[in-house]
Amino acid sequence: MELKWLLCVTLLILGLVDVQTHDGEDDHIDDVIDIEDDLDDGVEDVEESKPEASSPPPSPKVTYKPPVPTGEVYFVENFDKGTLEGWVLSKAKKDDTDDEIAKYDGKWEVQEMKDTKLPGDKGLVLMSRAKHHAISAKLTQPFIFDTKPLIVQYEVNFQNGIECGGAYVKLLSKTAELNLDQFHDKTAYTIMFGPDKCGEDYKLHFIFRHKNPKTGKYEEKHAKRPDADLKTYFTDKKTHLYTLVLNPDNSFEILVDQTVVNSGNLLNDVTPAVNPPREIEDPDDQKPEDWDERPKIPDPDAVKPEDWDEDAPAKIPDDDAVKPEGWLDDEPEYVADPDAEKPEDWDEDMDGEWEAPQIANPKCESAPGCGTWQRPMIDNPNYKGKWKPPMIDNPNYQGIWKPRKIPNPDFFEDVEPFRMTPFTAVGLELWSMTSDIFFDNFVICSDRVVAEDWANDGWGLKKAADGASEPGVVGQMMAAAEERPWLWVVYILTVALPVFLVVLFCCSGKKQPSAAEYKKTDAPQPDVTEEKEEEKDKADEEEEEEEEAESNEDKLEEKQKSDADVGSASQEEEEDEEEEEEDGKPTLEEEESMNRLKKS
Repeated sequence: MELKWLLCVTLLILGLVDVQTHDGEDDHIDDVIDIEDDLDDGVEDVEESKPEASSPPPSPKVTYKPPVPTGEVYFVENFDKGTLEGWVLSKAKKDDTDDEIAKYDGKWEVQEMKDTKLPGDKGLVLMSRAKHHAISAKLTQPFIFDTKPLIVQYEVNFQNGIECGGAYVKLLSKTAELNLDQFHDKTAYTIMFGPDKCGEDYKLHFIFRHKNPKTGKYEEKHAKRPDADLKTYFTDKKTHLYTLVLNPDNSFEILVDQTVVNSGNLLNDVTPAVNPPREIEDPDDQKPEDWDERPKIPDPDAVKPEDWDEDAPAKIPDDDAVKPEGWLDDEPEYVADPDAEKPEDWDEDMDGEWEAPQIANPKCESAPGCGTWQRPMIDNPNYKGKWKPPMIDNPNYQGIWKPRKIPNPDFFEDVEPFRMTPFTAVGLELWSMTSDIFFDNFVICSDRVVAEDWANDGWGLKKAADGASEPGVVGQMMAAAEERPWLWVVYILTVALPVFLVVLFCCSGKKQPSAAEYKKTDAPQPDVTEEKEEEKDKADEEEEEEEEAESNEDKLEEKQKSDADVGSASQEEEEDEEEEEEDGKPTLEEEESMNRLKKS
């Protein structure tokens, strides 16, 4: 009974959790609506209507409004003009590549996303697969790394997923040689930032080119890999917001969808390091010939034992083995196939003498074996192998030799790697095996508030529209099960198990007859039966008590009787003794006779 109550309480708790889940879903929808209302004129008012009870409430409709920068920017682009105005398509060719694929002939177009939830929201789309693409645009003014932070932000949507390819941007360095018409993979850049994937390697690049102050040469520095799992951003076919924040104190942050996924410092968290080591190993130093690096050596005083037999074999025949009965010594394991025939085109001059192919001897199938029987081999208990002296510590051990350290002639110390080469253009130079990569809402600025406002008015509007059109919990579960069929098993068990337990513990008892059925018969109803059973139990208890009392009284009487018997017996003995004493005494007549005799 307690188990049934426990089960019922558990099921009640599960039901409450389920209700709270649905309430949470409703709250989520309310939050989405609140977000949409906060977007300036970004959400149309939902027309008030009273749908029928059977029809679901309509989803709030989100209307697109192009974002507008709220402060100073170095570059901004939302592509809502529907053209590539201001952008330059590259006409260059890649070096050291076949002419067929060396051209940057991949197509770019400005259009809406295929499954857009915001009509009118357009972006730059990489249209071709397995081709080189290059496009770039000038900044309104060059960005100079001085006392202001750098913020680079844009959106990417892999509409068809991504097999192998990138969606990163390059900030092209301000040089005299810069020609956007000839933008290619060797064009000098200051920073490269954005997602990249090939195979199962998911990356989020942040690479900057650092100038060596002593040699003047540039070297690429790669930020450490993020600890976060990036796979979802490449596979969920949703628009994601990528943000790079670079501060004058050399710190950096990388955000995806306004969440930090990587952070660090340019002096400590890049590879190779910005500053070379102060000391290096002397390239001219050589290890001395007598340098002993052996930590252990054979004991020179050890002597091989006299009974050590190095020639003893590792395996010997088993002398206890016995040839199985029925072994066919005269039968070979394989015989020529009697059904084989020489091919008609067999030329003995060219192919040699024809021989039938070998098959397993059919006579050996019923026998334990065929051919010459040999004893099986076993490990030799006397085998010791070649003797070697034991190893001891090397008294002359000097450790592992390393060349001495000398001052690094190329050492320098750059304490402000943030002060990079100014850049004056932004470009996309990409190769992809997947088409329809969507780019939108580029912004380069120094004010984080400006970047966040731009994100809320652009990417935030997309997120609100996606949230308003997303299916409920059931729809999401169905969609997840389509991608992962094994989830159907989880769903079935989740639903079937509580139902089974309810049926088992709540409905498996004996069926109680209804009150109407009792009225049709003279059978006592459950409450009368229970009263009679209680009275019967009470009567049985009273009867048992009476029987126990009677039993105690009988025992008492028997004890008293036995005591009485013992008393009467002792009384009789006393009377017998008195009688004997009286019998021993002389009578009155006898005493008088005796007195007369004494006198006479």
